Amino acid sequence: MSDIKSAAIDPHSKAATLAAALPYLKRYAGKTVVVKYGGHAMGEERLGKLFAADIVLLKQVGLNPIVVHGGGPQIGAMLERLKIKSSFIDGLRVTDRATVEIVEMVLSGSINKEIAAAINAAGGRAIGLSGKDASLIRARQLRRTKKDPDSNIEKLLDLGFVGEPSHIDTSVLEALIRAEIIPVIAPIGIGDDGETFNINADTAAGAVAAAMRATRLLLLTDVTGVLDKEKKLLSELSVADARALIADGTISGGMIPKIETCIDAAEGGVEAAVIIDGRVPHAILLELFAEGAGTLIRRRSKNIQG
Repeated sequence: MSDIKSAAIDPHSKAATLAAALPYLKRYAGKTVVVKYGGHAMGEERLGKLFAADIVLLKQVGLNPIVVHGGGPQIGAMLERLKIKSSFIDGLRVTDRATVEIVEMVLSGSINKEIAAAINAAGGRAIGLSGKDASLIRARQLRRTKKDPDSNIEKLLDLGFVGEPSHIDTSVLEALIRAEIIPVIAPIGIGDDGETFNINADTAAGAVAAAMRATRLLLLTDVTGVLDKEKKLLSELSVADARALIADGTISGGMIPKIETCIDAAEGGVEAAVIIDGRVPHAILLELFAEGAGTLIRRRSKNIQG
């Protein structure tokens, strides 16, 4: 599972590591962990294999992992290859009918099956599915407004077939968990009239985690976590802390929607949401079975941040 050959690790160090992990293993036994997988880690073969092995390990030690994945770069590459123009508004891909067909093809097809196959190759039992399968993710059109700087009037943005979850059918996931199968979910939702909706992967993962009352939502990103104004990592935040950091500008740009997903998940019943760096080998194991690897957000923080 590691780049380091097992023979090179001192046996006493191995035993000490296992002993240190025992309290964490007991804490998470039987609990559900939702992992959003995407970004840099998903595009690198070596990290992808480590990710798959780590997901299998979670299952083997008694956790119930659920994987929700993205695929923005792969979608962009396919749209470019097919000469379909694509644009973004506030970080969300404007999705017309032609684009949503490509989004579904890439996410539910090649990416979803590759991740499931990697987990199976690592010794697990995974099934790839989209939110449309068994109506797992019911969705509605995402409504966003933007203030015109000249008139100061709020305008409704037309994002096309960009959606947000309206309902998660937990019975589908519970059945797979009972069968000892690891669900791998593409963030495609189905509307009340059968429409296909493209859902941000972070948002989909947060909704699944809240519906499943997961003990952890892990968002694998391309950053170490939330940094303070001195660029030092904040290991834990309460929801109030996180909102204050958004308000004062410490949290900005693309990190804001990720933090908002964590806040929604924590307020929706998830014990804690964590932003971790998916580029770090075994980042999931470091977060769950060691001293943590990113920024943990819960409704009320145990550690008051300065």
